Parts: sequence; structure tokens; C-alpha cells
Amino acid sequence: MINSLQDKVKLANGVEIPGFGLGVFQVPDHETKDAVKEAILNGYRLIDTAQIYGNEKGTGLGIQEGLVAANLKREDLFVTSKVWNDHLSYDETIKAFEQSLADLGLDYLDLYLIHWPGHDAYKESWKAMEYLYQSGKIKAIGVSNFQVHHLEKLLSFATVKPVLNQIELHPKLTQNELREFCQKHQIAIQAWSPLMQGQILTNPTIQSIAEQHGRSVAQIVLRWGIQQDILVVSKSVKPERIKSNAQLFDFQLSDEDMKTISALNEDLRVGPNPDQFNFVM
Repeated sequence: MINSLQDKVKLANGVEIPGFGLGVFQVPDHETKDAVKEAILNGYRLIDTAQIYGNEKGTGLGIQEGLVAANLKREDLFVTSKVWNDHLSYDETIKAFEQSLADLGLDYLDLYLIHWPGHDAYKESWKAMEYLYQSGKIKAIGVSNFQVHHLEKLLSFATVKPVLNQIELHPKLTQNELREFCQKHQIAIQAWSPLMQGQILTNPTIQSIAEQHGRSVAQIVLRWGIQQDILVVSKSVKPERIKSNAQLFDFQLSDEDMKTISALNEDLRVGPNPDQFNFVM
């Protein structure tokens, strides 16, 4: 379990990833720069974006300004992006990666993910990502929104195993079976939408626990993830929330708290079902 905002977890290939970071899903490009810079100044060391978000340029500007303002080097940050794999060919995946890198203004990525499995349309993209990884342009490669059967198929032909699966995960969707499979295969789990796109913030059970600890509901939910050794990406553009969402390391939830929150699971998604998602946004 991580014990500070700068703490890292070692992935299966030896690369170390911060356990908590900022995601910029649905953040307009013109707002992204300031959010990313603010996060870096408040101690965040992981920034997560994606090609489809349309904000890689703003993310890159925020990274550059944040590094200067915080007196950090590029290697002090961990930057993730994702390829929007709509039946992409090998060459199209390479081109998409190069465009993301150019938009971000970086010369390498720490982690590159296949954003969605689609209808098992990821073999060519994965082969291209293996090439980019072996060429040193990416430190680690993984997937996002892959279910067990997607991972089984990927593992059947991959020569480089995915080190991470970024999935929707929150108290209403605990994904236990998928997490057990990933643990067995040394694939780290990273949660997107850990606050259920804000819907979990009005849950009375978690509100009660938050009151007992003198914390916000968001802090309780994020802490619940961290105490399970789940890597967490949290989104916010407001400076006060960027700061408060990271104040998770000076309190601890009891075993009873953890069980109570986990019992809220309903297998309820706020995002698309990976088995049905068809790349229409």
C-alpha cells in the first residue's frame, strides 16, 4: 500500500508507477494546462490522458509548465496516454502514438494503453505497441477496459505481457473476478472513475463513514481504493479538489469500514460495458 503521493508501485516489468495520479478525462483542452500544472505543484507525479480526450496538447503544456514551476525533471513524472483502437492497423497504431507524443511535446511515454478492446480488434495494435516498447519509446504497455476473456486472448499471442489494466472501479463496481485474474497474471489494476463520476458522493453509507473520520466522501472512497493496493486516477480541475483529493495519507479506514464500503457493490457501471462498446462517442 502506498503511504504518500510520491510512493510508487513496481510493475511486472520493473517500471515504477505512482500509486495515485491525476486523470484529465472530459477536461476541455483549454482547462487542462492549469489543472495539470496545479496537480504537479501539489505533489502529483502521475498524469493520465488519452488520444480521444482531445486534450493532449493542453496536458503537454501543463506538464512543461509544472516541471519548471516545481523544479522537476521529465523523469520525475509518469505520463500515460491511450490509443483509440478502432480496428487500427499496425501502421495506424504507430502513427497514432507518434501523434500523441507530438501533441504532448514529449520524447517518450511512461505507459501506453489500448483504450478499449472493441470486438477483439486489438491484435495489430498490440503488436505495434510491443515494437514501440522494445524500441524504448514507451517504458511500459498495457490495456484499459479489458475483461477476463479479452486478457486471455491477448495473453495467447502477446510476446510482451500487459503490465496494467485500467478499469472502471468504485464501491458500486468492485470487479473482484477481474482483479483476481489480473493478480494471478501480475497485471496491476488501476481505477478510472473511482468516484463514479460524482454519483458516489451522495451515498449515505459512505457519508456516514466520512462524518466519523472528519473527511470528505471523496477522500473516503479514494482511501478505500488505496488500502486495497489499487492504483487510482482521480479527475478534477478545481485547485481545492486537486489538493483535497490527494490528502489521503494521514488517516486509515478500519476493516469494518472497508467491508461496509465493499458491500455496496452492485456491478453497476457509469461508463460503457466493454463487451458492448463500439467506439461511438
